[in-house]
Amino acid sequence: MKPRDPSDANDLPHGSAGGGSSRWSDLDRPPLNAAALRRALLREGGLWTAVDVVQRTGSTNSDLVARAASGQAAEGTVLVAEEQSSARGRLDRVWTAPPRSGLFFSFLLRPAEVPVDRWGWLPLLTGVAVATGLARAAGVDLSLKWPNDVLVTVDGAERKAGGILAELAGGDGVVIGIGLNVTLRESELPVPTAGSLALAGAPTTDRDTLLRAMLRSLEDWYGRWRAVAGDPVACGLQETYAAGCATLGRLVRAELPGDTSITGEAVAIDGDGRIVLATREGVQKPVGAGDIVHLRPA
Repeated sequence: MKPRDPSDANDLPHGSAGGGSSRWSDLDRPPLNAAALRRALLREGGLWTAVDVVQRTGSTNSDLVARAASGQAAEGTVLVAEEQSSARGRLDRVWTAPPRSGLFFSFLLRPAEVPVDRWGWLPLLTGVAVATGLARAAGVDLSLKWPNDVLVTVDGAERKAGGILAELAGGDGVVIGIGLNVTLRESELPVPTAGSLALAGAPTTDRDTLLRAMLRSLEDWYGRWRAVAGDPVACGLQETYAAGCATLGRLVRAELPGDTSITGEAVAIDGDGRIVLATREGVQKPVGAGDIVHLRPA
């Protein structure tokens, strides 16, 4: 896919200000180096088959779902945007961020070896892989809010630094999108509860390094999961997710489809990737879809 903006950041040296052009005036936010990313990630027999970087698009998820549905994308295609104008989160929430302030990308998976009823683990697998990769590359601790948020700690408070969105594509595939705030400044936060790796004190905010680390971690976790036909216990996914989940052990409210809600303590992640709530009535209720509100600190 070619950039929708006629200027091509990848023709510029990494970190270049682009000869004074206003698009590249923020030297703290250099463009991604697409050629270097391809050299680092594309290898024979590996998961990643294409890495495309575009300057601006509405939504990398929407673009890649369309490409997958039309047969124009192979498994392992990665689409990265320096800026998104219509990025979406869960429940059709809008995700906004300045150009090159974060990592906004989607990738296509076709887990043919895994029963469809286990595909619901893919967003949780992605969260584990993102947190694992970033902990090593960015040098900052992260946690996961069920089902799809990546949290950092800023001045002692939990803040959302990233989100994950999974969508079916073409009947046999899943497109997973990730939005991650990397260098977002306090004055640029869309809401006070948002955060970024920089605000969390990450010593490394080089986006090329962080993207490579996340994609390598994703390849590792996806390979483990696929090798055991998606069994979350056999590949260690269920245990690892639970260990890094900030929702477990807390009093939470699950806001469900149909304007209903359940309040209880989050006590477990079950074999289907659902969060299990223990209610005041002594009943344990698994929740497979909903918006979780943390009511009590961990």
